[in-house]
Amino acid sequence: MQNQTSPLILTFGAADPIGAIGVHADLATFSALHCQGFGVTTALLIGDSAGVEDQQHVDPDWVADQARVVLEDVEVSAFKIGALDNMEHISAIAEVVSDYPDAPLILDPFGSRLPELPEGEDMDEMLTVLRQLLVPQATLLMLSQVELGRLAETWRDLGNGETTADDAQHLIDLGCEYVLVTGTPAGKGPSDASLRANTLYGAGGVVRHDRWQHLPGSILGAGGTLSGAIAAFMALGAETPQAVDLAQQYTFGALAHAQRHGMGKLVPNRFFKLHNPH
Repeated sequence: MQNQTSPLILTFGAADPIGAIGVHADLATFSALHCQGFGVTTALLIGDSAGVEDQQHVDPDWVADQARVVLEDVEVSAFKIGALDNMEHISAIAEVVSDYPDAPLILDPFGSRLPELPEGEDMDEMLTVLRQLLVPQATLLMLSQVELGRLAETWRDLGNGETTADDAQHLIDLGCEYVLVTGTPAGKGPSDASLRANTLYGAGGVVRHDRWQHLPGSILGAGGTLSGAIAAFMALGAETPQAVDLAQQYTFGALAHAQRHGMGKLVPNRFFKLHNPH
């Protein structure tokens, strides 16, 4: 018998039947990068590669209990928190991870694949709770430029002249160590039209700005693949800027080798290195 040697990561997210997003996707990413993953299910999805038809949230107490039972048994090297659309889940998860401040926490809370909020749910209130309870605990918060703007509406009025850098700095001032903004402009020249950029902000401003070729086709789970890979590389010991670099390289490969499993969108091939070792 051999004791566990791979880094252990605990991820929170939805259970997606096709594994494009959520805990199933994260577990595949962790495995591909030589980590062992554990998954806490926050919701059950009904959907295929074309979209999600419905979801059933897991009781918040069950979410917390899933995590605590695992954490009483093993020591994890990192946490990843995926898409959240339930305030009680946010509160429950925030309370759990607050007991483990030394483990890196990757927060990727927006999910375009999830259904719209049910009637009666207040998006502003939910985002405010997210900003107050989870963002200050995050080692890295990942979100798109559009999502950052939406989150920023919870603390400022639109049209005040704030930039993406200003909004990222506000979140860092709350306690988040790094903010990774995806889909930022790659440049203004004609040759930049086919490029997309990801910008990592730290306490001193821009830490890195990476430009990538925009791949054709509609792909499910690109963002989750990136945040899962960042969690894996940090669990393996990489510092945050290096983990972001390595994770982008891995994600580009997974997207370049994306597969179409059905009649809907492409899904990242997280095991592309296994299929294409060279």
